[in-house]
Amino acid sequence: MLERSETEDLVAMVREARRVVAFTGAGISTECGIPDFRSPGGLWATNRPIDYDSFVSSAGMRREAWRRVFAMEPVFRAAEPGRGHRALAHLVRIGKASAIITQNIDNLHQRSGVPAGRIVELHGNGSYATCLGCGLRHELDEIRGPFLETEEPPACRGCGGMVKTATVSFGQTMPEDEMARAAEEAEACDLFLAIGSSLVVYPAAGFPLMAKRAGARLVIVNREPTDLDPFADMTITSDIGDSLVALTQLNA
Repeated sequence: MLERSETEDLVAMVREARRVVAFTGAGISTECGIPDFRSPGGLWATNRPIDYDSFVSSAGMRREAWRRVFAMEPVFRAAEPGRGHRALAHLVRIGKASAIITQNIDNLHQRSGVPAGRIVELHGNGSYATCLGCGLRHELDEIRGPFLETEEPPACRGCGGMVKTATVSFGQTMPEDEMARAAEEAEACDLFLAIGSSLVVYPAAGFPLMAKRAGARLVIVNREPTDLDPFADMTITSDIGDSLVALTQLNA
């Protein structure tokens, strides 16, 4: 169980803060039934990630990518926001947190009640797809049936281009608007909470240090140590849900 002193210290730091920004990784969603990527037994232990160039250049890789999407879809559909998601949604709701920057693609921050405009999705969103050519949005429901029947990668209903989940793959350009907005939020906050992230994927993992350099206090909540722990004002390695649930008691 989480030490009481850590709980009190975290709550006090959030209470004292003028503007909180949260940065979340896969660890916040594991209690929701969504496995992370890098740990033993994680998604990449059995499925090597398909990079962007392979997706674009190979129909076979596109077919495999979509097979994985629909193999994992029941897990994502069944997942409900956890205690960590709900705690951060509460901080947004009472005006304490200005934004949630997330590496996650599971849509659980939105489902926890955080307005889409307060969420910065660095790695996109896996709950829908877009055309790589014209950008037209495609819902997974319209793709699932035809793909499972024919195993043919979907084509855009508008321009006939390649359709991919609205996620950022290895080798794919990071979204400029989201990166710029994340930087603005990191530099404007006075408390930066890095939650459930191994903090090894750059450039996204650079935002905690960006906030620290701008004068913010840095708290890292993660089950395993990170390379940025020496720069943190506080580190918590206990269960993430246990660590954050007390924040739901804060008032505006």
